[in-house]
Amino acid sequence: MPVDICSQQHNLLGSISGTTDTSLSLNSLSLTSALPPTDPDHHHDHNTHNMNKLCRQVSIESPGPGAKNCVFNFFVPIEDTPALGARIRIVCAGACYRRRDRSNSITSMSSVSSELSDYCPSVNSISSPAHQGIREGSFFPGFEVAGVIESLGSEITEANNRGLRIGQRVIVYPFDETPAGYAELLVVPDLKHVVPIPDSLPMEVAAMLPTGALLAMNAVFKAQAVVTQILSQRAATEPQRKCKILIVGTGGLALWAVRIASYHFASTGADNVDITVASLRDEGFRLATEIKNVSVVQWNECLYEPQLIERTKDVCGGAVDVVIDFGTTSRSLHRSMHCLSKGGVVLISDEVAEKLLPKFSRLSSEYQQDIIPISNGTAEQLAELVELVANKKIEPPPHSVFPCEQAAEVIQKLCNSEIPGRAILRFHDIE
Repeated sequence: MPVDICSQQHNLLGSISGTTDTSLSLNSLSLTSALPPTDPDHHHDHNTHNMNKLCRQVSIESPGPGAKNCVFNFFVPIEDTPALGARIRIVCAGACYRRRDRSNSITSMSSVSSELSDYCPSVNSISSPAHQGIREGSFFPGFEVAGVIESLGSEITEANNRGLRIGQRVIVYPFDETPAGYAELLVVPDLKHVVPIPDSLPMEVAAMLPTGALLAMNAVFKAQAVVTQILSQRAATEPQRKCKILIVGTGGLALWAVRIASYHFASTGADNVDITVASLRDEGFRLATEIKNVSVVQWNECLYEPQLIERTKDVCGGAVDVVIDFGTTSRSLHRSMHCLSKGGVVLISDEVAEKLLPKFSRLSSEYQQDIIPISNGTAEQLAELVELVANKKIEPPPHSVFPCEQAAEVIQKLCNSEIPGRAILRFHDIE
């Protein structure tokens, strides 16, 4: 059935701001409607998706010039279920961002204010459909989603349904054409992007897996390949020398990475690997110290760079061999490279690689170090990750769940680093 736009708009505004004032502010939601065309001369050809249903969409964006509001709620037409795909009813969505100038770049948003600040105040060159303004990037809940299959395509049969059924609990692998923004219903064109989850895995935990946790897992797998090569080179001359890994950050990405790395290296028998976390904030320092067999060093920004580098090397027992750096700034990468040994490797998200690699190519060559961008990972890795988390072999980082109506408040708290770990928005309650 179509959404009752008038009543939903009024109820949503009332629940969030207590008023029908639609002026722009961080603490209120602006509502608009996106209706199908009514032009009688407008015709769809037989290949065009039908839009016969409206659903609510929440868009969390970086503010444009002259406007402080960055949370919008509006209504959009939803496509019919693709013939070979599915339509997902979203239950939970991890707060995450996607930079609009890079369609294949999807990265989870942590609560670290230093990471968030690279995007919140941006004022570059992209215009938003939800609000006219100039902005460099946008935050969208919806690329980390968990929900249930509402419908399957007309051409799906027992032979090609990949074991999926209507009503099944699933998460969605973030494919390149993932719709730009969150809607209560998400259309997936191909079932290969749909990953089933067991009943034992809570929806709010499952929603953290498709981007942040998956990127962290892919980084750990790449780190293992580097570690294996380093240990092989040392086997003849220094067989007892351990390989040192430094993970930078204590947001969602880094907290996932240290948990996955601790499990992964232990399960593969790599007892000659030492892991250290460089914490970027006080609250993150406490979270990191709760993880077993992991050393922690605090990167207090009040200290001079030489002091921080020396402190890090002292905790790590010398220069490290591999850095997994989830920071987003030049300063973080510069510091990481000074903590890295000659011939070492820095792994960074491909989200920031485009910005940072040109700045550090000369330094990388001078230090004989490699900077390697890490992509989000594969759907097969995501299925493996689901199994590990569901079986409690890897514990999820701290997270908090909020009703979607509180999206504006959640973003305000994230910008102020008031939410430990990850923030999850709940759109439907099925449990």
